[in-house]
Amino acid sequence: MNGERDGMVVVNSNPFVVPLGDIPVLAYPLFMDKVNEMMVDEGCHCVTYHAVPMGADLRFFCCIASDHEHSLILLSHEQKASPSPVLDSLTPSIPSFHMFEREISEQYGVEFTGHPWMKPLRSHKRDEEQRMQDAGCGMHPYSFFSIEGEGVHEVGVGPIHAGIIEPGYFRFICKGEKVLHLEIQLGFQHRGIEKLFLEKLTSIQRAILAESIAGDTAVGHSIAHVQLMEVITGTMPSPALQAERVIALELERIAVHIGDSAALCTDIAYQFGQVVNEALRTVVINTTQLWCGNRFGKGIVRTGGCHYPLKDGFVKTLLSNLKDVEERYGQISQEIFTNPSVLSRFEGIGKLSARQAGMIGAVGMASRSSGVKRDIRWSHPFQAFNNYAYEPVTLHQGDVWARAMLRKIEVEKSIRIIRDLLERHGPDPAPGKPVYDHSIHTSSFALSMAEGWRGEIMQSAVTDEKGNIIHYKVKDPSFHNWMALALAVRNQEISDFPLCNKSYSLSYCGFDL
Repeated sequence: MNGERDGMVVVNSNPFVVPLGDIPVLAYPLFMDKVNEMMVDEGCHCVTYHAVPMGADLRFFCCIASDHEHSLILLSHEQKASPSPVLDSLTPSIPSFHMFEREISEQYGVEFTGHPWMKPLRSHKRDEEQRMQDAGCGMHPYSFFSIEGEGVHEVGVGPIHAGIIEPGYFRFICKGEKVLHLEIQLGFQHRGIEKLFLEKLTSIQRAILAESIAGDTAVGHSIAHVQLMEVITGTMPSPALQAERVIALELERIAVHIGDSAALCTDIAYQFGQVVNEALRTVVINTTQLWCGNRFGKGIVRTGGCHYPLKDGFVKTLLSNLKDVEERYGQISQEIFTNPSVLSRFEGIGKLSARQAGMIGAVGMASRSSGVKRDIRWSHPFQAFNNYAYEPVTLHQGDVWARAMLRKIEVEKSIRIIRDLLERHGPDPAPGKPVYDHSIHTSSFALSMAEGWRGEIMQSAVTDEKGNIIHYKVKDPSFHNWMALALAVRNQEISDFPLCNKSYSLSYCGFDL
């Protein structure tokens, strides 16, 4: 249900679609006032704030989530695209807006006066230099934050790493072995994901693209995308199909959490915990492969239907494998969380306070492990969670231990969710084939969210008067949570960085797009 309130559209559903003509365009000072007023409430956070080119104008859309009221508030303002707009920054009063404003500035040249840290978000030195060369300008290489003092030194790591991981650059400022400041520079992968969503004109192409936004979150991003496509085409999935999607999502959560449990043990040289958890992760992803032919769940989630509906035989195997994983993961978790050597490396390391998490707009595990109750399954339910009273787990320590323990608890809860949904719905006797040929609502703004294993995933689209998608926006939870890592390593030994990094397990490609 949608409604207007004081120049804002209030929505009580996820996903949602709103005609563009129903979204009031506010004067920017009034827009600022309303955003500041809402964001005073700690139960509110910004889901997205981005700009969309529309003719000679830039239309700005902002969506604020009221977690406790389970609603979404949509606001808009509009500026001439040329000359480049100059706007007062919201960041000094709402620090979590710094990422959104940096992205808008980088993409459209908008100047936000008063922004305290207008560094590039995804572009980096060679891109800036090339643009300035093309424009006949002098070189202005990016300057990292610096600290001067006796014994202070800098350590640069990346962007090419010793391990087989994606590129990212980490600039540490240290005094001795203690980290005073970490600056993270990403954006080394320019895949053009959002642009590709406009270039790929068929539903199947877009579905495959959504699966590739972040490889370890194929199901989570697919659900966010498919929900968006269904709401802008008026397609209603059956309750059983919605349950199957959530089962796939929770299987993905279980697999990654157990895999990260193994990786945390690796980083502290606890080999027993590593090898047992690696074996258990294999059981889970092989179960997913038995379902759809792909260990990461690619192919399961499609608009309006499913190529791989649950069958009775597979359900028996699924339940049997989950029982085995539950028992063995419980046993190894008991060993991990009672081992003094493990606890000495987990407890008190890489702390992020609830205040810090709230200020940076942290989502998902990064927020819940620091005492901030933020989970889309609870606050803005989607798919089968609309009829499932999910209650998030929050821990307050904010350290590596909390992030490791939260994984354990969420694995247990995800297993219960899968069992409950199978008991309620069972296999769909007639799930129907996916819908790849459909008409799209014209002149509309649509938004979809899902709670991936990292946290809140957002995808949004704007359509024109002919029903073409003219703008597509993607936000992975890592968009917010890389800053959590930067804060967590302050005053830690630099040797603790790998452990802190893995405790968040953030995505490079999900950020870089």
